[in-house]
Amino acid sequence: MIDSDDIPQTTSPSAGFVAFAGDVRLAAGELADVAAAARRAQEGDPHAAIVVFSRESAEVADLDLRGTAEEVAARYRSPDPAAGRRGRPKLGVVSREVTLLPRHWEWLARQPGGASVTLRRLVEAARKSDANLARARTEAAYRFMSAMGGDRPGFEEAARALFAGDRARLASLLEPWPADIGEEVSGFLDGWPVG
Repeated sequence: MIDSDDIPQTTSPSAGFVAFAGDVRLAAGELADVAAAARRAQEGDPHAAIVVFSRESAEVADLDLRGTAEEVAARYRSPDPAAGRRGRPKLGVVSREVTLLPRHWEWLARQPGGASVTLRRLVEAARKSDANLARARTEAAYRFMSAMGGDRPGFEEAARALFAGDRARLASLLEPWPADIGEEVSGFLDGWPVG
């Protein structure tokens, strides 16, 4: 059995992935870091059932954990987006092409701050008002709950509370579950601040 005290924790509020060994959260963060933590845990217990989830969708990530932790991390490290790209790489801005009609460009040019500021503002407003966002978060929480607790007592009642939007009842039903699992369910519902 893996003891979480033996595994270096990589937990970040903006984590894109999370790894579990049984009921224990091993690490959360960038895929390369989480994969390396999963590999280290596997070295400590070759029979450990390690599962890595996307914190955006709760989809299980199928990782190749062969090699050393460093080799695994290198395999999943994102390439440097700033290398050879236009934009403002120090700010995380990457230049992309946007095709608009002339009337769209004219309207954007009349807006305070110009086209870039207006487009960013419109995109952020759309993201915040997205009616499907809450449903997507609920479905991700359910996928995670099913994978990590589908056979636990109270699962069906917890699922009903989840889909009814009854957060208080859901929290009380998840109370007997391992704390790491309950925290992840809450994180999926609240929307991990990824990025």
